[in-house]
Amino acid sequence: IRESATLTRDVLEQHFNDLKGTLKKLLDERLMSLLQEVDAIEQESIKPLDECQKLIEHGVSTADDLLREGESAVHGDVGQQNEKLCSFTKKALHIQLDSLPEVPSLVDVPCLSAQLDDCLLTILKNQIFRHGTVASRPPVQLEEFVEKPGGILVRWCKVDDDFIPQDYRLQYRKSTASHFEDVYVGSETEFIVLHIDPNVDYQFRVCARGDGRQEWSPWSVPQIGHTTLVPHEWTTGLEGYSLSSRRNIALRNDSQSCGVLYSKAPTYFCGQTLTFRQVLSGIETVGQPDRRDSLGVCVEQQNGYDSLQRDKAVCISTNGAVFVNGKEMTNQLPAVTSGSTVTFDMEVVQLGPSSTEGGNFKLRVTISSNNREVVFDWVLDQCCVSLYFGCSFSYPGWKVLVF
Repeated sequence: IRESATLTRDVLEQHFNDLKGTLKKLLDERLMSLLQEVDAIEQESIKPLDECQKLIEHGVSTADDLLREGESAVHGDVGQQNEKLCSFTKKALHIQLDSLPEVPSLVDVPCLSAQLDDCLLTILKNQIFRHGTVASRPPVQLEEFVEKPGGILVRWCKVDDDFIPQDYRLQYRKSTASHFEDVYVGSETEFIVLHIDPNVDYQFRVCARGDGRQEWSPWSVPQIGHTTLVPHEWTTGLEGYSLSSRRNIALRNDSQSCGVLYSKAPTYFCGQTLTFRQVLSGIETVGQPDRRDSLGVCVEQQNGYDSLQRDKAVCISTNGAVFVNGKEMTNQLPAVTSGSTVTFDMEVVQLGPSSTEGGNFKLRVTISSNNREVVFDWVLDQCCVSLYFGCSFSYPGWKVLVF
């Protein structure tokens, strides 16, 4: 409690200090803008009046000069009077002493003033007094961590009944890292975080954004999650497939070589969920489908096959056909396309002899694809603690992520 209270005080003080600085900057910018507007109006309005004044002063000066010249002509010598009077008469004919520029009336001359509405202070006061809240607990909290091979399924839930969430935001960081990073933003309440190192602690936190709001809620209490399960990896070295750096994505390349790409080790255990996801490989469509294509699990690696549609294996073809020990089932799933997710779930339902089934080990298998699933019993003649997974595609362009 003391730690979170201290952190909250620091956040509040920093936020309001930032607001003060920003508000002062905005007020200074607005003041400067208004002063520049006053300068512009003053310069624009005074210019014609200055020109009018100059014309009037010039006319008065010219008339004053002519008047003095006339007085000199009248009071001068008799011999020079005629010449001066003649010059005076010519100048008087060429100037217009009875013409002056129009002077605008007083009501037409701008008179600057500032209109400052005091309601701004009222508005700011009301907004400031409503700005910010202090919550005793966040509206969402982390609920569950489920170990996955090379990943963690994180679930969270809403704990404030009055809070209506629009989006959630999940962040994580390695125990040795100093900063959290976003890993999911969306409306779901669970997410599988991949690329998790086994037996390493990670911190997670989640927050939410209320319906119609822009700001995020306070973060949940950070919690530690980890996985002890090694990540699923494809086997390297098969000519027909290119692998990602983490070896969890396989791309069927242009090589004419064909065969089944198996997992590096039997890392799939009963009780877990194995997921295959088709991802784009730089083009808008996946590869051309073929009836021999397969995604599935098997008891052991067997070279020499170009498909998992064989004994001791269960799989789904890209056209949605399901095969058990090489035999096609009557039930069929939707075709596998770009973005499709196929999951395998298995549980042990029988151990020991079973003469009617011809085997002594039975697994209950559920294969799901595009919101449809098939459930069947897979009978084996040996106990299998762990299984391999594999895939085979006849044409290039297919790209599969496994987790």
